Amino acid sequence: MDSETERTQEPTPAPALNTEPAAVFFLAWTGAWTVTLFCGMAFLLVHRKMSFLKIRGLALSFAAVIMLHLYWVAVQVTLSIREFIPTGLEFWVMSFYLPFGIALFHASNSRFLYIAKAQRKYAEKPDYQWSKSLSQSPACNGRDKTIAGRLRRLDYTTKMLAVVSTGMAVQLLLTIVMYLVSRKYHPWFGVPGTEVKGTPAQQKLEMIRGWEWWPSVLWQFVWAWVVAPVILWKSREIKDTQGWRLQTIACCIASLHATPMWLVALYVPDMAPVNKYFIAPQWICLSIIFIEILTIFIPCWQVFKHKSLEQETLEAIALWEAKNKARNGGDSIFTDSTKAGSRDSISWQSSLLQLERGNSPTESVYTMSSLEYILDKNPEPLRKFSALRDFSGENIAFLSAVGEWKASIPRTPDAQENLSELTRERFNRALRIYTEFISPHHAEFQINIASQDLKRLEKVFGNAARILHGYRTERFMDPVVPFEHVPSGQGSASDEPEGNILEQRGREERITDRVQYWGDIPEEFNAGVFDDAEASIKYLVLTNTWPKFVKERRYSLCSEDSGETADTEHSASALSRFARYIRAMRTVS
Repeated sequence: MDSETERTQEPTPAPALNTEPAAVFFLAWTGAWTVTLFCGMAFLLVHRKMSFLKIRGLALSFAAVIMLHLYWVAVQVTLSIREFIPTGLEFWVMSFYLPFGIALFHASNSRFLYIAKAQRKYAEKPDYQWSKSLSQSPACNGRDKTIAGRLRRLDYTTKMLAVVSTGMAVQLLLTIVMYLVSRKYHPWFGVPGTEVKGTPAQQKLEMIRGWEWWPSVLWQFVWAWVVAPVILWKSREIKDTQGWRLQTIACCIASLHATPMWLVALYVPDMAPVNKYFIAPQWICLSIIFIEILTIFIPCWQVFKHKSLEQETLEAIALWEAKNKARNGGDSIFTDSTKAGSRDSISWQSSLLQLERGNSPTESVYTMSSLEYILDKNPEPLRKFSALRDFSGENIAFLSAVGEWKASIPRTPDAQENLSELTRERFNRALRIYTEFISPHHAEFQINIASQDLKRLEKVFGNAARILHGYRTERFMDPVVPFEHVPSGQGSASDEPEGNILEQRGREERITDRVQYWGDIPEEFNAGVFDDAEASIKYLVLTNTWPKFVKERRYSLCSEDSGETADTEHSASALSRFARYIRAMRTVS
């Protein structure tokens, strides 16, 4: 009896740091991966002005990665410092960082589906009807002042953050309630029957499993097994060049094992030898690693790919210009066209004729003249590619709108007295282009132009846009973020619940299109008001979307010809197949 009392009074051994090789490895791995991850995030932050990064919404992506990484770090160091961890801290870490990170990741990753829907409107040729009559609508922007109306007008990021914040609040409240109810973490109060019994080792094991932990992993399980497959099913016809759908597929596959293996590690006794070196939450951390790679380092790779594609295009143009300069014995005939989008360069038809004969270098198709020829003669294939594949349809739509606006301007007015009316009509047409593609407050997808060009256009059109459309700050907090409810060319079954909202928005847009500005027209307004912005977007398309489009069409034509006989394949080069495509595009639609 005395010996038993003596043993119970022995002091508890002081906690010690685990210095086993596995624990040391995880500490080193944590530091190395954390530095690498934050270097990748810094790299994306430096290049955040690239259009394909702006449309991704780096703020949401970074928030999700930071929350998930904090949980990942906590798990990695647990093997080394578990004896120092206070009772219940593991519960709070998993109940806070993991579900919040998964929720933010869902908000970030699912936006590609909404962007794809929003870009559909750019796939079809817009019908610009420049109305001369002033609408008698009492509210030119048709704004609904009710709470429901304001919620409908919120941009996608704000709306998703509202949903995520609501879920976070519910999760936090549920965590607090479960912590107060369970006696695992405080034996002196709680609901009877929730306490743990047995040896200290058994009690410690029971503290890291049980019903209290299920709501935390439920977020991860639901996203991997329900939400992600639904998103993939809805986006099954989307084949984007941004890699978003591929990213979702990879994240979904990498996350399927997490919750089942976490449960196996906790409740299967045979996993005890594995848990000694690879604790149960590490199975969840495996999926987090893949999420971080796909969310941060895939976009980093796309930045390098974009720069490489741009450099490849510029080198092809330079080579083509050098050959023409040597052939013609004069100055470069494409430089001005490449830099400023001038139409004064050599006719593209002659280059096309050389292509058809098979004696023109492939570099010729990368020049500004080739792009301008397609934009002028048959832009529909490029329009569809940019909207449905590249998610940059606003660029082609802007170039087409400016081209139509310039073409609609009469060279000389019929009479001097009609000059004022003609100027006002031209201004209202230009104002619609500004609000639809350029305005930071009104453009659903704002084109990426230089800040000085934006300020100059704001000076010309900003006041008129505010008078006609208001600030719309509650609707356009981020110019590159689409609405959740967007008009689409052909709706799917998933779009049907949004029918009433889309119809209401369509009515509002038709009303807005009929409204005209009758105030003073700035002196800076002239026929060349969009020239700088047009040149900037043309250069962006030339070095980004156009090379992708050319390569995609070449690959498509090569695939179509793969069924031909061996003799035919031997005699037809890739260039001749592309020439066939160019010949087909000569037909004006």
